[in-house]
Amino acid sequence: MAEHNLFGQIGEEEACRYLAARGYHLLARNWRAGHLELDIVADYFGELVFVEVKTRRNEEFALAKEAVDAEKKERLMQAARVYMSVHKLDQPFRFDIVTVVGQQAPFEVHQIENAFSRLSVQTEQQWKSF
Repeated sequence: MAEHNLFGQIGEEEACRYLAARGYHLLARNWRAGHLELDIVADYFGELVFVEVKTRRNEEFALAKEAVDAEKKERLMQAARVYMSVHKLDQPFRFDIVTVVGQQAPFEVHQIENAFSRLSVQTEQQWKSF
């Protein structure tokens, strides 16, 4: 496995520990449907949380959260729709981003709750079309 993939897995493990310590019930990791993927799916007091994890050694050139662009957000929303359909779920949901930054543990972990919605992605795409 490539080093960057291994480092990403370490970041996802760290994100899972972080979420579990805060009361999130982890439902799935690396859930796939065709070309769509969800890093983490969790339940938080009845709300379904789709979590995108971004792991970086440092943020010298860009913030980790900036790697989740409009195209990535759209794919995450598609994956969430499929996940909810496959599991026949009808409950409140949101999209979070967890960033994991550092060379090794202890990592700096941050969670951005409600990081985006369909409306925010549409607005972002409209601005890009100008």
